[in-house]
Amino acid sequence: MPGTADDTAHMRAALALARRGLGTAWPNPSVGCVVVRDGRVLGRAHTAPGGRPHAEPQALAMAGEASRGATAYVTLEPCCHWGRTPPCTDALIAAGVARVVTGARDPDPRVDGTGVARLRAAGIDVTEGVLADEAAEVLAGFATRLRSGRPLVTLKLASTLDGRIATGSGESRWITGAPARRAAHALRGTHDAVLVGVGTVAADDPDLTCRLEGFRATPVVRIVADSRLRTSLTARLVAGAGDTPTWFLMREDADPDRQRAFRAAGAKLFAVPAAPSGIDLAQGLAELATAGITRLLVEGGAQIAAALLRAALVDRLAWFHAPAAMGGDGWPAVAPFGVRGLDSMPRFVRRSVTSLGEDLLSTFERAPAAAAR
Repeated sequence: MPGTADDTAHMRAALALARRGLGTAWPNPSVGCVVVRDGRVLGRAHTAPGGRPHAEPQALAMAGEASRGATAYVTLEPCCHWGRTPPCTDALIAAGVARVVTGARDPDPRVDGTGVARLRAAGIDVTEGVLADEAAEVLAGFATRLRSGRPLVTLKLASTLDGRIATGSGESRWITGAPARRAAHALRGTHDAVLVGVGTVAADDPDLTCRLEGFRATPVVRIVADSRLRTSLTARLVAGAGDTPTWFLMREDADPDRQRAFRAAGAKLFAVPAAPSGIDLAQGLAELATAGITRLLVEGGAQIAAALLRAALVDRLAWFHAPAAMGGDGWPAVAPFGVRGLDSMPRFVRRSVTSLGEDLLSTFERAPAAAAR
């Protein structure tokens, strides 16, 4: 691992700051920056909500004149191009820092190595790749949007041990306990947006908000896949669309009168091509990426989970399991989606298991293609 023990400690602090901005920094990545001189932390910041100001100028402003000769620890290679803000490389050079330590390279082709080169050309010592894997994890949503043209997709499921999410009569509140539900709200809070299908809205009339006081500075964007805009205009999502960003993915030929009514309520509509499942979800995700979404949490229901798995659009799974069994009378967490043999199943690699009261949260990442075969 490059860098010293002090470098590792300060980069870990910068990464902790960057994680605070997950879910609110979009369309930009969430970056953490710590300015240190003679072992003393002089400034610290993470990317502000909406992506600006960036972490580096905020931390440098906090440090003031003491930045001269200091070391700046930045989780992502500093940007070197003009956008809505000036280049962070220019800010670091103007502040007179002696050294910059970075975590991950910026996958944006406008930066990718150029930011580091500009710093070195100005005489600044640069150490790259400190805690690179952790930095890449924080960056994953932004990188997926750049490389794949869609957000990073996490499918969240809450079920019994045998994979049931509701009784045959539709009763589902609550399968998991209070600690698991709090963790689910925290999961929402680290994502830019949460997506459900129209069936979930009809069955549960959800708010889809992060109900943890003080957890995040801005609301989660609420998105419904609703091909024909069947959601009731009295649903809580529609009623609150003027106050909380609420988006709908619909078919291009959705009823114009319904479209006008939803827009009048404050909702934003995205027209995407039709598909057997209702809408072309791959194109829908591409539209969300164009709108700036980098991290998308999908909360159901079974049909949309199946459609995303069938299309290989799920990057991660967050599966809450309650210690109970319901049997075949209950509704499955994932609807049938055409698996005919073991070799055609989507496969995932388990990353963590966490106890939440009596429940368990298991997290998974999609297995690499070679491992899935």
